[in-house]
Amino acid sequence: MSNRRDFMKNTALVGAGLLVTPQLFPFTGSPNEKIIVGAVGTNSRGFFLARMFAKMPNVEVAYICDVDEKVLEKTIADIEKISGKKPKAYKDVRKLLEEKDLDAILIAAPDHWHAPAALMALQAGKHVYVEKPCSHNPAEGEILVQAMAKYGKLVQMGSQRRSFPRVIEAMQALKDGIIGRPYFAKGWYANNRKPIGVGKKVAPPANLDFDLWQGPAPRREFQDNLVHYNWHWFWHWGTGEALNNGTHELDVMRWGLGVDFPSRVTSAGGRYAYKDDWETPDTQSISYEFANNTSMLWEGRSCNGFPGEGVGRGVIFYGDKGTLSIPGGDDYKVYDLDNKLVKEVKTNLQEAQRTNTMGMGELLDGLHLTNFVESIRGKQQLTCPIAEGHKSTLLPQLGNIALRTGTVLTCDPSNGHILKNKAAMKLWSRTYEKGWEMKL
Repeated sequence: MSNRRDFMKNTALVGAGLLVTPQLFPFTGSPNEKIIVGAVGTNSRGFFLARMFAKMPNVEVAYICDVDEKVLEKTIADIEKISGKKPKAYKDVRKLLEEKDLDAILIAAPDHWHAPAALMALQAGKHVYVEKPCSHNPAEGEILVQAMAKYGKLVQMGSQRRSFPRVIEAMQALKDGIIGRPYFAKGWYANNRKPIGVGKKVAPPANLDFDLWQGPAPRREFQDNLVHYNWHWFWHWGTGEALNNGTHELDVMRWGLGVDFPSRVTSAGGRYAYKDDWETPDTQSISYEFANNTSMLWEGRSCNGFPGEGVGRGVIFYGDKGTLSIPGGDDYKVYDLDNKLVKEVKTNLQEAQRTNTMGMGELLDGLHLTNFVESIRGKQQLTCPIAEGHKSTLLPQLGNIALRTGTVLTCDPSNGHILKNKAAMKLWSRTYEKGWEMKL
């Protein structure tokens, strides 16, 4: 209990802007509680998170795994600068997981790798920090929930807002009735992404093992507009903006409304802005209804960054006694039914941190990583265990399924399963490259 109080004290100080960077990762344990971490997929977000883990007291990033030799070399050199120790290089995660002293892995590879790598890690007796989305399709998320229970290791999904102190405070305020009964939530994400063009089928660059990059996904030819980022917009490997970013807002909305699985899902959108290889929608709205007489709406605009409510992303809750707004970061505002501002809670985050493409900045993201590490040590409980992560990942997955099939989804509110819709259920899971199937 004392450790929980210390954690909440520290998170409160961060929210108030009173906890400076050297205190970002508080640790009071003994040397034998050192956590050995391996980072998997470190070109972008994984590079940022690997650096953060390397700065944490009594945490060693001892292994780096990436299928791109240039990325591997860059990450290893950077971690060595931070820690004074050179991590061991791996190209194949299966070989990495054979390391006996490895306690946990960070997974920030492309989406089609998230669940398969997490399952392999659990089966190898390792804890897992997996970036959102936790899965490429709903079946994979369900497998991970079962796997965490079966293998007895922890799985934290990177829904960092679950560890943001002021967001936690706002969620408690909703529960306590600050706006009465919240019955509707709206979330949004806007960006100004450029076209990706029409790719040419060419040989992969010499530094990239494209066969391992594809891993669990059935093999396709390499094309020059796919790696390292545009895979997000191809259904074969990615999951679109709804999961790339919408997972965060949908997670907060689900949390605030106190709901798990929807009873009805509809979606509209498409690739409107440009004509190119981009397959997933660049513009999308998804509507959800829940059995407790609440609903939510998420809007994504990948190619028009005009802000909603003054910010590029955020969440608003509407209740029978007022409104609560969380404008993208770790602040919130409360209004009464006359639209009068009755409460405003701010952090001291700089705008550069708020819009950082790598995340919310070390100040806040560090809390989520600290929670993961301290949970491994048995001193805290995960703020976003895979059971919660799966529910919030399933929401945008259902939205994409509704859009791709052009149907309204009726779901079982006890587990989110799609009812009486064969076309939709074909997208519940995927086929795998032979030998890469996910098996509990």
